Amino acid sequence: MADGVKMAGLFLIPLAAVLVPVLIGQYYGIYRQKKFPASKEVPAGAVAGAALALLGFMLALTFQIASNRFNARKEKLLEQVTHLRTTYLRAGLIPEPFRSNSKKYITEYVDLSVSLSADSSRLNEVLSRSQQLLDSLWSYAETLSQLDRSSESYALFISSVNDVIDAHHQRITLALEYRVPVVVLWVLFIVEFLSMLVFGYQIGLTGRPSFKLTLLLAITFAVVMMLIYVLDRPEAGLAPINQKPMQTLEKQLHGMQTGVVP
Repeated sequence: MADGVKMAGLFLIPLAAVLVPVLIGQYYGIYRQKKFPASKEVPAGAVAGAALALLGFMLALTFQIASNRFNARKEKLLEQVTHLRTTYLRAGLIPEPFRSNSKKYITEYVDLSVSLSADSSRLNEVLSRSQQLLDSLWSYAETLSQLDRSSESYALFISSVNDVIDAHHQRITLALEYRVPVVVLWVLFIVEFLSMLVFGYQIGLTGRPSFKLTLLLAITFAVVMMLIYVLDRPEAGLAPINQKPMQTLEKQLHGMQTGVVP
């Protein structure tokens, strides 16, 4: 229910942002056309065409930014799954109790990642616990390094733990910090508003406005704007990244612990 309300809001807001200036422009264009017939000679069509071209460019640029970061988050997920699997396997090269505890921490970390994909409201809780698990793994890496700096097995494990920590922070940064710049969104909104205003004015000058066509145009732009938002805000849960690789890893790790590998 909450997702439906959120989705409706994400659609209706950009819809209104497009529809309102078009209607304002139409009514003003009709007014000008009736009161000053000579205004028909004003090259409003050329201005409207240029404004819509600029708006199309801005939409394409913003969509590319959001899409590239969405793809980057998918790549980081696959990278993190690989590092977690490698670290779990290399944990078998170190002595007890580090071996068992490391495997337990990695398994719990994967469990938390999978649970977060199903319930994004636990974000802060999951991030806090995940950081604690990574800190524990790194403390083991430091201890092993002090025990034997020449051990190749220890070095492999330490390197893998470092990769897991790096992948974790990169995913968090991409998901929660790297967004479409606010200035780009403001420029997009301003360009969109003015473009629709001029476009509506041009329609009004012709004296043949069509609400159906105007609504269709508004819906088209609203869908694109909504898509940009959901790609740029993964925590909204409206365009989630496929967690199948992490879920598969979870089953594999639990299978290794029980001796039954799926």
